Amino acid sequence: MSDNLIERSERHGLVCLTVNRPKALNALNSALLDALAAELDALEADPGLRGVVITGAGDKAFVAGADITEMRELSAAQARDFAQRGLATLKRLERLPVPVVALVNGFCLGGGCELALACDWAVASDNAIFGQPEVALGVIPGFGGTQRLPRRVGPAMALDLVTTGRKIDAQEALRIGLVNQVMPQAELDAYVERLAKQLAGNGPQAVRSAKQAVHDGLEQDLDSALALEASLFALAFAGDEQREGMGAFVDKRKPNF
Repeated sequence: MSDNLIERSERHGLVCLTVNRPKALNALNSALLDALAAELDALEADPGLRGVVITGAGDKAFVAGADITEMRELSAAQARDFAQRGLATLKRLERLPVPVVALVNGFCLGGGCELALACDWAVASDNAIFGQPEVALGVIPGFGGTQRLPRRVGPAMALDLVTTGRKIDAQEALRIGLVNQVMPQAELDAYVERLAKQLAGNGPQAVRSAKQAVHDGLEQDLDSALALEASLFALAFAGDEQREGMGAFVDKRKPNF
């Protein structure tokens, strides 16, 4: 690994970002948030982007939390600034127009769990450990954990996790809906390759519209959300992707998006 706090690679339009502080178990600090913001600048400006995968360097941690050594002496005003900085960065990640997937290897605690929750879905290695243990430090989650976690797993389970601070393994995370899949760590790289090929085989604007429909629809009442879906569905017929996709189906060939 280099000295970059975030390593970037690309496969078939799928950008892979690796949080690279393995000696600190990839803990989030101000410098790492700055590095992530810089990556988001590039991702937001990339019209050819098909998807994003986020993972952690090494096999011990995705992100083990926020950096306690940096936070321990913060004043209340400084803590608010730090939280708002993290919230703004994760909101930008969440709002990327393409699928964003957390590839969780090892510890995924505190700010790390909040990072995973800002992704569209998560795939975990069988050694992954999840939790929001902030109450054991005398604080609460500050990067969205108390809000995104209940939206992912339901309020009762979220309250269990954020008030006890207990940690759960990958299988329990799968059972409660925190992650989508669990697999041996050795298979995570192959999953990324499959995902890249799947996304490359789909209409890129259709994928973006599908994500928009889900995200924006969740913030509306059902009738408004259904109207949004109908509008985005109709808009697809104004572009080349629909003609190519349906033409390929009729012609029994692979589409060329």
